[in-house]
Amino acid sequence: MEKTECAVPEVMLNSGHKMPGLGFGTAAHPMPPVHQLTTVLVEAIAAGYRHFDTAAMYGSEEAVGTAVAAAVECGLVKDRKEIFITSKLFITDTHRDLVVPALEKTLRKLGQDYVDLYLIHWPVRIKQTADDYKLSEEDMLFFDMKEVWEAMEECSKLGLAKSIGVSNFSCEKLSKLLQNATIPPAVNQVEMNVAWQQRRMLEVCEEKRIHVCAWSPLGANGALWGSQAVMQSPILKEIAAARNKTKTQVALRWVYEQGAVPLVKSFNSERMRQNLQIFNWELTEEEACKIGKIPQVRGFTGQRFIFPKGQYKSVEALWDGEV
Repeated sequence: MEKTECAVPEVMLNSGHKMPGLGFGTAAHPMPPVHQLTTVLVEAIAAGYRHFDTAAMYGSEEAVGTAVAAAVECGLVKDRKEIFITSKLFITDTHRDLVVPALEKTLRKLGQDYVDLYLIHWPVRIKQTADDYKLSEEDMLFFDMKEVWEAMEECSKLGLAKSIGVSNFSCEKLSKLLQNATIPPAVNQVEMNVAWQQRRMLEVCEEKRIHVCAWSPLGANGALWGSQAVMQSPILKEIAAARNKTKTQVALRWVYEQGAVPLVKSFNSERMRQNLQIFNWELTEEEACKIGKIPQVRGFTGQRFIFPKGQYKSVEALWDGEV
């Protein structure tokens, strides 16, 4: 496959490791067959993507590992070190005794000795037998942040993860975590886009030297959750037309200019390449100001984790009022 590489800037994490400033997401519903997804991911590497975001929950770890191996074999990259792989701890395994074995299982699926970044997917714990898409009150268990983070630190000390971090943590949960952490989280991966701008989170993370990764930078509109608030925004449409860019490019550029790393997901060849074209131009102050006025709404509330007798009895409790 011919290489059409587009250089993606890197950011320095508090762990001392560098992370590409744009990531390729691999969550899909339904998930394509492994061979099909592998082909897409090899194409993404050829296009210039060097940062791949997977998770135990997605079922895409095997395809990511196979694609990286194929890219090395055919010379798209020199070696594994050129690719940054993020994976995440599933909510069935958020217990101190299950974290290291869960990462070891992830590494077997990836066919790798280490991941570049390992995240706690949610500050939630459910029974091993539970169906994440059909949770009941009986499925919910207590998530002990302190003990789980100690096990995450063990993953770092064992060399199984170059950097460790969290996902979907509120500012308050981050502060609580930092009170006991001996290794601070390098990343908090959160929902972030022009329709959910996470201003306070960005300020807190900058102060704590934690990098923000933005999932759903285009405000996913899948069958399970999400909205059209980003892609149907008249403000984005106006800016895109004036700048001869796509609405997607404007949305991603805005995320990048906030200092966050957008995680894009398109299995379409043309859009895959368009999504890389966000680094050689800037939004004007006036355009940024207009984007700042877009109405705000969280796309994924986490309602599925809310139960009267559960750890989180309301959406406000899950997000510590950040709704």
